[in-house]
Amino acid sequence: MKEYRIRAHHGMCLAFFIGKGYNRDFTENMSKIKEELKRNPKVCIADNADDICAYCPNHSSGMCISRDKTDEYDQKALALCGLKAGTEMEWGEFEQLIKSRILDAGKRKEICGDCQWDFLCYSNILTDA
Repeated sequence: MKEYRIRAHHGMCLAFFIGKGYNRDFTENMSKIKEELKRNPKVCIADNADDICAYCPNHSSGMCISRDKTDEYDQKALALCGLKAGTEMEWGEFEQLIKSRILDAGKRKEICGDCQWDFLCYSNILTDA
């Protein structure tokens, strides 16, 4: 089974992903990865470009053109989850850390409230309530 590189803040993105994104290639890739993660593969928690970034239009030459912002998101998510970049674990364990220490604790906005996709997460929270 493939090991995935997942940016720390993408743990939150995956929790709220509903098939919308930058473009068709990006959303298809994100959907595929989200589906494959249901098999609970090993993941390497990253603080830079990962398997999701590969189809992002902001991904250029292996780096995010918004890297100051996304790096900050990653550092905050890593800290709240008590992890370091490069940590390897099963997806389900990471997913549970994101859920318990960030989402259920009401800390998502502190990490990525200024993200351009915040409205999707917010509307998803309201729908789930």
